[in-house]
Amino acid sequence: MAYTFELLGVSPVLDFFNHQQQLSKRKHHSGVEYLSAYQCTLDAFIQSIETVPPERGWRLDQAVDTVVNFWLSNVETVRHWKQRLEDAGEQNLVVARLGDLRSLQAEFEQLFS
Repeated sequence: MAYTFELLGVSPVLDFFNHQQQLSKRKHHSGVEYLSAYQCTLDAFIQSIETVPPERGWRLDQAVDTVVNFWLSNVETVRHWKQRLEDAGEQNLVVARLGDLRSLQAEFEQLFS
């Protein structure tokens, strides 16, 4: 299974919590997870991957490798979001999306149909 990871932005904690609640109400769970961290660090996102429910059937080692590869290949992007998080203050999170490629493609197709 191939995975994709992307930093999406900075969000107030309550907004992210509400978004996650809305996603949890869906009957169909996709293979896409929205992760968050109070610090824009590789360690923080690796720890957040550990919260992905096991019923997803993900290969966590591959998911972690995807995040590490993103981190090493996108230094300027990471630096940008780290600075935006610092500018936003303590009540905010940096948000990322991790998912298997097929599920992400299906999610995008659903948006456009």
